[in-house]
Amino acid sequence: MVRVAESAPTGDGAPDSVDGIDPVTFKIIKHRLVRVTDEMVNALKRVSGAPNTNEGHDLMVALYTAEGDLLTGGVGFLHHYVGASEATKHVIERFEGEINPGDVFMLNDPYTAALHAPDVYIISPIFADGELKAFAANFVHVADIGAVDAGGFAPNATSVHHEGFQTRGLKVIDRGELREDVLETVRNMSRDPDMVELDFRSQIAANNVATDRMDDLFTEYGVDTVERVGEELIARSGGRFRERLTELPDGEWQTRQYVDSAPEDELFEVRLTLRKRGDSLTFDFTGTDEQSEYGLNCTLTGTRGGVLAPLLPLLCHDMTWNDGIVDAIDVEAPEGTIVNARRPAPVSIATVATLQVCNCLSTLALSKLLGASEAYRDRTTAVWHGAHAGYNVEVSGDGGSLVDSVTDSFAGAGGARAFADGIDLGGEVPNLVGRWGNAERHESSMPMLYLYRRYVADSGGAGEYRGGVGHEFAVTPMLDDEPFDTFETVTFGRGIAYPTSTGLFGGYPGCTVEHSVRRDAERRGGEMPTTEAGPGDREQATWTVTDVGNDDVFYTRLSGSGGYGDPLDRDPEQVVADVRNGTVTRETAREVYGVVVDADGTLSEDPETTRARRYEVRLAAAPDHEPPVPAAETEATDRTLGAALDVRVDDGTGYTACTDCETVLAPLSENWKDAAGVLTDPVSAAGQYRDADQFRLRRFVCPDCGTLLDTEVARPDDPFLTSSLEDPA
Repeated sequence: MVRVAESAPTGDGAPDSVDGIDPVTFKIIKHRLVRVTDEMVNALKRVSGAPNTNEGHDLMVALYTAEGDLLTGGVGFLHHYVGASEATKHVIERFEGEINPGDVFMLNDPYTAALHAPDVYIISPIFADGELKAFAANFVHVADIGAVDAGGFAPNATSVHHEGFQTRGLKVIDRGELREDVLETVRNMSRDPDMVELDFRSQIAANNVATDRMDDLFTEYGVDTVERVGEELIARSGGRFRERLTELPDGEWQTRQYVDSAPEDELFEVRLTLRKRGDSLTFDFTGTDEQSEYGLNCTLTGTRGGVLAPLLPLLCHDMTWNDGIVDAIDVEAPEGTIVNARRPAPVSIATVATLQVCNCLSTLALSKLLGASEAYRDRTTAVWHGAHAGYNVEVSGDGGSLVDSVTDSFAGAGGARAFADGIDLGGEVPNLVGRWGNAERHESSMPMLYLYRRYVADSGGAGEYRGGVGHEFAVTPMLDDEPFDTFETVTFGRGIAYPTSTGLFGGYPGCTVEHSVRRDAERRGGEMPTTEAGPGDREQATWTVTDVGNDDVFYTRLSGSGGYGDPLDRDPEQVVADVRNGTVTRETAREVYGVVVDADGTLSEDPETTRARRYEVRLAAAPDHEPPVPAAETEATDRTLGAALDVRVDDGTGYTACTDCETVLAPLSENWKDAAGVLTDPVSAAGQYRDADQFRLRRFVCPDCGTLLDTEVARPDDPFLTSSLEDPA
């Protein structure tokens, strides 16, 4: 379904030719453009010394047209395609008449184009025969840009002015000559200037590679030929994407998540309605809460990129990723909300907060759209890695400061799909090549020791197909023989109370996130703590700068991913295997999956008997139901509203019906959930680690057979989410 590859896809569904250009030449140029971005990535990774870049792939590279439109997107965090395009267009406008061969520009202002200040865009014009023909652009999250907190994510910022050095455009290199004054200005703002300079030089190196390779391509095949192939690729991707939309049913799908703001003790609701009509697709955030006082906010550019990133691998896996697709999408985000903040609202945490929520909601909404069509149902997926739980570390002393990012969060967890379990530690959809640095990599650059990294049982959401599990890890400082005497972590946690890895079509959510520190852990031989930072009495460190001493242990649990379908439909033998493997506990196997497993890892009760009792509980909560039309009078269609919800028709009117027993629930014009049984429980009923009083797990079941039709995690008074299809013709 979602495949990991070093290259972005190049298919477009059309013959590899265009008038006047033979098919072989067309295909060579098309693939050479992709090879350019591949070489850019290699240059970035080899020159950069930052683990989040060369280990975590927290980067993006792309080629843009002379007008700043996406020509060919490379690998990395896909939501930056939009930001880099906006940055390139801004450079074109601001430096009109001053863009020369050999120039290189920098932009990192989030209210112009960047997603937050530490995401620095480096942009290089590409000339041929003295004329501007294209741009190379890339980003990395630089080590430190001088914000109020180290590392770029600034939990203490209450204004964008607290979030470090920002520019709406600087010429870093002028006609091939590095501007030392500009470089020194940026270095002067950083706690770790040498690493920032290395980041910059790696980005410049990547663009230099692109400029050289494009020059070779222009020389070998001619400027006009290369430009025509690029124009045709954009046109074909746009045409093929719109054609695919027409193959999918028209309708609307609601999704919802919450951003938990620890410093405000407040929840922010992000509401997304996906509307599909003909060959148009609109992401509408109407109803989303107003912006936060802290850096959880997202700019409109970030929100647009956030919904685009999952769309590319889910709907456009066989197309060239370029502006033809981007231009076909509409995003409506009310100004002043957390998805379209007004300056000077802080935004430094956007990429791991509201922008990631946009990733999650887009994944859910698009999967509901794809799941409504039999032809595309296998491309649906629950949420992958709903909340980043990374953090920055600053060590200081007479030797100066070092700032680094712990890359464990990039390990992610793959969401369950319509045909298979999610992938344990499987990454995330917006970055198909994301990785995490090994423990030795971090220990070699920072005075720290990993005590463990291990899977977390029950962290993947339950379902017919289980969500991939996440992991937990613990570190301790090792300052005794170092030139540094302080070790501080900068945390900006989200998903602490609300499980953000939402399940799909009855699947349960993945687990919540935790950051905590255990003080004065015992040491063995005066060297290593012996007390693991597992569940117990510990100090929460969700949103803060924490001083961690030599005798302390810092602990993090990451979110798993969402499940797919009814857990009572899971193969009992697979549940037994999960218990044996340690990915599911015996309690969750019994209470959620209806499979009783002995301590020795064998079945101790017939699952049919156990599950029958679970169905009885479900049916006890179901209302008396009178179908609006008998099932026998309806006909099946190839449309669905979920894994267990069919669309049936009678005399031109569409109805929602249970797949298992064919009971008709409601007309398509009404919300079928109003006719379903609703079980409302604490979130821990999903097999999670902690409950939050403000949230409940809702389970919607068929009133006649007890099949689980859908789930929601919501506040008690929140209305039911709706999905609707137009009546079949």
